[in-house]
Amino acid sequence: MGCYGRFALNRAACPGLELPEFFKLAGELGLGGVELRNDLSGRGIIDALRPSEARAISEEVGIAILSINAVQRFNAAALRSEVEEEIERLVGLALEIGCKRVVLCPMNDLGEGSGGTQEGMFEETVGALAALRGFFEESGVFGCIEPLGCARSSLRSKVLAWRAIAASGGKNYRLVHDTFHHMLGPDAQEPALDRSYEVRVTGLVHISGVATRTVPLEHLCDRHRGLVFPSDRLESKKQLRWLIEHGYQGPVSLEPFAPEIQRLDYARLKRALEATLRYLTTPQGPPGDTLLEGPAPSR
Repeated sequence: MGCYGRFALNRAACPGLELPEFFKLAGELGLGGVELRNDLSGRGIIDALRPSEARAISEEVGIAILSINAVQRFNAAALRSEVEEEIERLVGLALEIGCKRVVLCPMNDLGEGSGGTQEGMFEETVGALAALRGFFEESGVFGCIEPLGCARSSLRSKVLAWRAIAASGGKNYRLVHDTFHHMLGPDAQEPALDRSYEVRVTGLVHISGVATRTVPLEHLCDRHRGLVFPSDRLESKKQLRWLIEHGYQGPVSLEPFAPEIQRLDYARLKRALEATLRYLTTPQGPPGDTLLEGPAPSR
């Protein structure tokens, strides 16, 4: 187990690396896991490898494949058949490569949903979760719902997402706490997050940082999402500490999308990631105030 075993790396950080290099980087950093993606230009989820080859690389390096990101617009009733086909395909691949999570993202255009309202989309989301639950419960793979905090998102709140899961009766759903979308969405000011159930149903954390102070919060987007340092506008380290203090014990995945991070060569990217990991794991409180100790992520 690496010294940063609770951490993982999302492939969005380095889309230029071939899959074996990506696993090599995660191993050299001492990470416990990686996240794969289905939206990288010119690449497949596992490149041109066979599932057995990707799984063998993961097992040889000792790095868990934590998730496949992501099924888009999972809660759109009009796209139900396409969504079901995509989930069936991704769940099948997940089983072959030893992965236990598929990330589900909601529509990011409220106008496309039921009447263009959060209330209407809540019912549409419940319907989607009820219809899709069988794929996850029969396979044992978890569907990890990632609310998007953007103003036009059809599902902005983890509290609302948890209520939708409960209403759907689904047993194999978990939530993704994304520090970027948390700060953009209503949960950042929502006292309901102090209820213990919120952390208990969190299955994955995505962490990134924003350095710019000139762009209004509501105008931030993926290109502003870099690594986490003391000047981070999202206060991602503070968010992480809150989650841990409230009982979160799962993996924390670094997910920067900023082009200036993605363009770094292997050596400079490794140094930047090492600096972020040191910062995130440095205690800030009294003696014994440790952060993110524990076993590597499970598969």
